[in-house]
Amino acid sequence: MTKSELIAELSAANPHLTGRDVELIVATIFNEITVALSRGERVELRGFGAFTVKRRDARTGRNPRTGEAVPVDEKAVPFFKAGKELRERVNRPKVAARAAPARASG
Repeated sequence: MTKSELIAELSAANPHLTGRDVELIVATIFNEITVALSRGERVELRGFGAFTVKRRDARTGRNPRTGEAVPVDEKAVPFFKAGKELRERVNRPKVAARAAPARASG
């Protein structure tokens, strides 16, 4: 699902909100997650998962084309760990997943 598809789904499920309002809400949520991660904070969405930042040490890599050794600087990378409820819903048998009503969790 893309960001625009998410906005379209939320707009359809919430007809009392304008498309522009839903777009602003989604953009604000993504922005707040991004800002928190850039500060090195952990973002947890219960039932969904947690976003964290992991550090990768500097190392010597290889240029795949030439095989030449290349220094790679230390960097921070975003990491997502799925929550228990998300893992369980993804691993449900397909028939049960269709039959189960969608449940909003917060």
